[in-house]
Amino acid sequence: MSDSSDVLGASIGLAVSTVIFALRDADGDPTDGHGGAFGAPAGGDAPATVWLPLVRRIREPQCGRWALPGGMVGIDESLEGAARRNLAETTRLEPAYLEQLYAFGDVDRSPDRRLVSIVYWALVRPDEAERLTLGDNVQWFPADELPELAFDHNLIVDYALWRLRTKMEYSAIAHAFLGDEFTLAELRRVYEAVLQKPLDPANFRRQMESSGAIEPTGGVVTGGRHRPPKLYRYTGDVQLVDAGPLTPRIPA
Repeated sequence: MSDSSDVLGASIGLAVSTVIFALRDADGDPTDGHGGAFGAPAGGDAPATVWLPLVRRIREPQCGRWALPGGMVGIDESLEGAARRNLAETTRLEPAYLEQLYAFGDVDRSPDRRLVSIVYWALVRPDEAERLTLGDNVQWFPADELPELAFDHNLIVDYALWRLRTKMEYSAIAHAFLGDEFTLAELRRVYEAVLQKPLDPANFRRQMESSGAIEPTGGVVTGGRHRPPKLYRYTGDVQLVDAGPLTPRIPA
């Protein structure tokens, strides 16, 4: 056990990191799961998978390794404010869905100081993902095939993927990858991409239509040569970030 002088002399840094998930094809291009952007006619058969952007560290410790976007929290910043600032500075992304995921604070997670990281996760649509500024030090990676990352960031991504796949089973989180209106095929492709397994279209349609979670808008997709698919939306006021009584305090 540390004595009181050790405790008083200790310095604990506070940082934020963000896991950003998007659906992309095998080449890392934005996709609706069948080779096109959400809402566009399917132009191929490459299945979508979950990808995330990483930034290459340009200073020690662990200079040269890929890592999650993030940085230290300023003395006058909120946690979410720091997360959004770091995302804007490193990737230029401004995700609509940003939620606090977990706190990581193992004593030896950083080699040069005691560091606690508050981790956020963001889910972005194809149009949002296209705003990412790519370069030698910012690249997309498939979330299930990552290199060895800096610090404990592989563990962080694994936890974020587990949370994403778990929430797909009971929440409207798929909405974060879609626009306000979508076809059942587009919704099914989101589920298939995240859960990494094919779903029977007829069964999926029955389950979604009987769940009460979605409803037809009365509109259809125009421009195709076949019977136009119906457009759907989530019912009610979809609140992707639900923090109960704390929700009003969370900045938009």
